[in-house]
Amino acid sequence: MTATRADAAAIAGAVPDPELRVVTIGELGIVRGAEQAEDGHVVVTITPTYSGCPAMDAIRDDIRSALAAAGYADVEVKTVLSPAWSTDMITESGWAALERTGIAAPGPSGTPTCPRCGHQGRPTPVLQISRYASTPCQSLWSCRSCLEPFNAIKKL
Repeated sequence: MTATRADAAAIAGAVPDPELRVVTIGELGIVRGAEQAEDGHVVVTITPTYSGCPAMDAIRDDIRSALAAAGYADVEVKTVLSPAWSTDMITESGWAALERTGIAAPGPSGTPTCPRCGHQGRPTPVLQISRYASTPCQSLWSCRSCLEPFNAIKKL
């Protein structure tokens, strides 16, 4: 079987995010694409969720390892910053996986809906406790309805 560019992109996209293990870097929209030259050289293009993301080295290493395990010997992982990543790049399956684990999506105004009870901003507000949570791309919130704290992906 000959490996294709689509195979390389699918393999790279299936790599779990090192900070949010419940989603893949493909579901998060980090993988922009993969190109394969006739000589077998593969270039995977990725974009960080924000500038300075501490997980980028681990993501690059994990992509190289996954592709090497699939038989790709010559792999380059290239980082591009433009266009910038945004939460709009997260797939529906990515949002579903995040919400199943209690990580909320930002609402249209940036205020998330509580993933436990469903309240958002009004009539029972959710309050931002901290601009940063377990990862720098998340913030920490508290729901005044169910009184539970939760993380939310920052709107970018």
